Amino acid sequence: MNNSLSLRGRLTLVILVPLILIAAIVGSWAYFDAQETAAERFDLSLLSTALAISRDTAVSGGDLPSEETRDLLRDTSGGAVFYHVYAPDGVFVTGYATPPVPPGPVPADATQTYYDAVYKGAPVRALRFSQSTSIDGLTGLFTFTVWQDTAVRDGFVRTRTGPLFLIIASMIGALVIIVWFGVGRGLAPLIDLEDAIARRSSSDLSPIKRRIPEEVTGIVARFNDLVGELSRTLEAKNAFISDAAHQLRNPIAGVLSLAESVSNAKSLDVSNARATDLQEAAREAGQLANNLLTLDRAQAGPAVANMTRFDPRVILLEISRKCTPRAAGAGITLNSNLIEAPVTLHGDPVMFEQAVLNLINNALAHGGPKLTRIDLNTDLEEPNFTVTVIDDGKGIAEKDYGRALGRFSQVGPSAGSGLGLPIAVAVVESLGGNIQLAQTDGRFLVTLSFPVSPRT
Repeated sequence: MNNSLSLRGRLTLVILVPLILIAAIVGSWAYFDAQETAAERFDLSLLSTALAISRDTAVSGGDLPSEETRDLLRDTSGGAVFYHVYAPDGVFVTGYATPPVPPGPVPADATQTYYDAVYKGAPVRALRFSQSTSIDGLTGLFTFTVWQDTAVRDGFVRTRTGPLFLIIASMIGALVIIVWFGVGRGLAPLIDLEDAIARRSSSDLSPIKRRIPEEVTGIVARFNDLVGELSRTLEAKNAFISDAAHQLRNPIAGVLSLAESVSNAKSLDVSNARATDLQEAAREAGQLANNLLTLDRAQAGPAVANMTRFDPRVILLEISRKCTPRAAGAGITLNSNLIEAPVTLHGDPVMFEQAVLNLINNALAHGGPKLTRIDLNTDLEEPNFTVTVIDDGKGIAEKDYGRALGRFSQVGPSAGSGLGLPIAVAVVESLGGNIQLAQTDGRFLVTLSFPVSPRT
């Protein structure tokens, strides 16, 4: 079916095409039935006429047929009938001089044969009838031929089928009109639904709550779900933009203030000192911006183009290699205890790396003066692969776990952005996993659990 057709046109075609096919079948059946009926009726009339002629010929010796037979010849089944009689020796007896010739040979033992022929340029239906009789002392097999113009029979067929065809055509025409306007009326709720959807905008994402046909309930429900999801996404984006603007305002103000102090420094030493402060402030602002972008990317879910199968052990080894010198410089030991069994995860490897890095950076930044050791452990318990970062620093009280996992929130005074754990939460959730916090024997544990991808 043509995809460019309107729904109204499609429904009209779906309804009318079967009806037209049925009408064509009924009309064809009626036409062939009328033809069969006409053939039987007219052939029977020809036989009756032939029998009457044979009777009168035997009685009168070939003279004119009786008045009753002449009436039959003049108007048999609505049309004139012609006849021809010849004797066993082929001598013409009575009737018209030349009968229509059969299209093929006639069996010698056939007593009656119906055939279609052409007589004086017109199609006729003929009957050749043979009967043994005696006329004027001549006894033998006489042959009687009667025929009639088929136009009479065709007219009978048209008379029988014409009204039926007219009725069928009228009914189809009426159905076309009824269906066209009926479908249009039936589709009116969809037009109203289209108007309701057209009125929705970024400022009006309310669900559609009007009465709708049962057939489109699923579509409207899916649309409402989509609108609700879009509304929540926009709200989250707006909240994120507001929070980001709030978080960036102070660092940017500090950078501007330090930049002004550098330009207003009264000596080179003061200028260099303030330039160092400016670089550190700019670095912190840049790190905050990167964390904000990472959080937004993690909350949006991994892009399809970035989704891949990867071995997390390779990434964890690289993280350990990068972070060990930094930890050692602060007098902290970083130990890595990674399993040797092959593991495959499915997701964005860059985001996975960011989540683990944030946990180690959090431990280094917020572990406090008692922090001396950080352990990076992994474990595999089908169907999950876990990464645990353990430190012996000050940790987080259990009552503050919810606050620590929230965006831009900090448990205590800190120079951090409050995005480390939220980024880890967003990443692990985007990969179908979960995060757990725990405090055990003076050690603080953050465990990331990821579903293992089936091996191929």
